[in-house]
Amino acid sequence: MDSLSSPISRAAVLEERYRGRLPRSLDDLTGPDHGTVQLPLHVAWSGLTTFEVDRPPLCASMYHIVLTEGLREDLIAYINRELLVKQWPVLRTILSSPIRSVWESAFPELNDGRPTGS
Repeated sequence: MDSLSSPISRAAVLEERYRGRLPRSLDDLTGPDHGTVQLPLHVAWSGLTTFEVDRPPLCASMYHIVLTEGLREDLIAYINRELLVKQWPVLRTILSSPIRSVWESAFPELNDGRPTGS
């Protein structure tokens, strides 16, 4: 078997998928910083779909869903840069490894205040 036909790992496929959805900059993330957000069905297709951004646990839950299921346009519309940075220490513990890896490598500022390698 030559290198062109060798299997690609599931993690590599997922990382490429999530990398393709990234905003150009965290500054592009202009989602709401307070209030109630109703996610569309193509993002929140099961379970809770309405979130109070002012409540940190609900905000983290919404961001988890949007980061996992959302397209680039959804990330920009529903995630707020400041709240993402504030929520990141919690989010990074509940996100899958491919999502966490893609976001932290693209946006090193998410790692500010956290020792590398943790």
